[in-house]
Amino acid sequence: MNDFSPCRTPEGPVGDGGSSRGRQRKWLVAGVTTAALTVTGAVVAAGSLLGGGGDRPADRGADTRWAEGIRPEWMSEHMGLDVPATARSAQAAYKVTSRFDTGLLTFTLTRSEAEAYLEKHHPTGKWLTPTAAQPDTPPSDFAHFGLPEPETFKDGMRYGDVCPGTDDEPAGTPGVLTTDPYDTSDDKCTSLYAHEYAPNRTRIYLRTHFEPGISPLPTPSSAPSPAR
Repeated sequence: MNDFSPCRTPEGPVGDGGSSRGRQRKWLVAGVTTAALTVTGAVVAAGSLLGGGGDRPADRGADTRWAEGIRPEWMSEHMGLDVPATARSAQAAYKVTSRFDTGLLTFTLTRSEAEAYLEKHHPTGKWLTPTAAQPDTPPSDFAHFGLPEPETFKDGMRYGDVCPGTDDEPAGTPGVLTTDPYDTSDDKCTSLYAHEYAPNRTRIYLRTHFEPGISPLPTPSSAPSPAR
């Protein structure tokens, strides 16, 4: 009886039988290699379908865009909040998504100008101060201007919901925000953050949410040129 091992090299002179066995080994190796490649391809394809492909992060937020031609004056009008003539570094933006739109406005004032502005545009309830900074807040809105998100600050920060046109209505419970910052009803409130970032400078952050398409957007061709 002949001993046979799949790992053993056949001995003896090379003849027809040796050639036949050699061809069988080549076919066996080729078959195993093909099977391995097939399995590998299937795993890669399955990973892509499950969201593991490298292109998936680029697809996120595909329904989000920043409107062009948004000026501080236009955003101020739609928020119902003025931008003081003495304001510096005024910037505005409008983000369009499938769920709701977001209007942004930011500018800086001197400390005394900021106090007058906050007195004029008081919040529902009272001004709040954060108990802690949230440094892990992902860049989302004000990062569009190259600014940190207001939630990343604690020192020198006040915030609240300002509702234009409701001065005659009773204020909410002190210290409690009575409006949802993601509210998209017609009675809009604006989230206002005031950050004393320098000894005599305060940055005002304003954020409002709109129903998609509720405001006709300006066209880039009709937008005035930025002031120099």
